[in-house]
Amino acid sequence: MAVRRDESRLGPAVSALLKHLGLGGEHVERFADGSLPVYAVGDRHVLKLYPKVYLPEEYDTELTVLRAVEGRLPIPTPRVVEAGRLDGWSYILMTRLRGESLAVAWPRIQREDRMELAAAVGETLAALHSVSSSPVVDAVVGPDDWDGFLRTRREACVAHHRADGLDEAWLEQIPAFLDSVELPPSAPVLLHTEVMREHLRVVRDGDGWRLSGLFDFEPAMRGAREYEFASVGLFFSCAEPGILRRLLLAYGYRESDLGEQLSRRLLAYALLHRYSSLAWYLTRLPAPPRPTLDCLAAHWWAL
Repeated sequence: MAVRRDESRLGPAVSALLKHLGLGGEHVERFADGSLPVYAVGDRHVLKLYPKVYLPEEYDTELTVLRAVEGRLPIPTPRVVEAGRLDGWSYILMTRLRGESLAVAWPRIQREDRMELAAAVGETLAALHSVSSSPVVDAVVGPDDWDGFLRTRREACVAHHRADGLDEAWLEQIPAFLDSVELPPSAPVLLHTEVMREHLRVVRDGDGWRLSGLFDFEPAMRGAREYEFASVGLFFSCAEPGILRRLLLAYGYRESDLGEQLSRRLLAYALLHRYSSLAWYLTRLPAPPRPTLDCLAAHWWAL
């Protein structure tokens, strides 16, 4: 962790790697966000580093998925230029996406354009979930047993959220809530799992906006389609009325599919998500009218 944050130690290694890759003369700037070191290299490239502790899962997953989705989504994704391992670290040199972060642009985007962007995200996720599996993707992108993954997450759910600092008033509701939600069987599909404004790029398009890229496939998984929409509700629509509904209709849901039971399933997946932090979500999203999980589902995943 210390090395990942210490630019005085990383900088010389990054310079040497870029020189090796033929990009030694490019301006290099580290992005402020992200858990891993990621650098803008000139105007056309991005370099992402993965420390040894992240091997092989995160590096192998991102590299495999980037190659699997290239040219197969309605919006651009980074193209792998070169990838390898050096001195205990792995790296991916990829193309840089155009535009600015949707998280930065969102306050300037009008309601009508936000709805159109939501539809575009829905169409993009439908395409992602339709990417045909391959022996390479199946071998690298887990989990191997989706039902077993959910079972393990459920058994540890209360302990996980207690360790994360969630108040007892919420913790005591979790078992009964999960018992009351049926998560129907679903053939595993390729999931991004962290679709959020910070992982989307946008550009101006006439008087409106359009998506110019989706990135950060490091946490990709194979699992149930609806697991995807847990993070979408938390980090893309963010309880803003109508946004999630528009996205899901563009994805392919029917009007009759949208309602209380779907909202409750999405909260269940949010509680079971491998990076779940309800304590944190409660600090960043609008508080529900009543402090119950049922009310939270209807408020954050309003349909």
